[in-house]
Amino acid sequence: MRPRPACEDEDPELFFPTGTTGMAVLQIKEAKAVCRRCPLLESCLQGALERDEVGVWGGTDEDDRRGMKRRRARKRAAA
Repeated sequence: MRPRPACEDEDPELFFPTGTTGMAVLQIKEAKAVCRRCPLLESCLQGALERDEVGVWGGTDEDDRRGMKRRRARKRAAA
């Protein structure tokens, strides 16, 4: 049997907060908490990085993924 995403039964709107301040901060935290209990977290994150997704994917928000991409680019440049 295939693992099921933890977000499957959640309201999709939870993962697409409007903004990054105020209530959106709480929404982002809640979405990331759902992701942390997901057996598909790594593959979800990888897909989000490849597709430049918006919202919360794989336990990360857009700012997290931008930072990950910058760090990867710096490592490649230093190699």
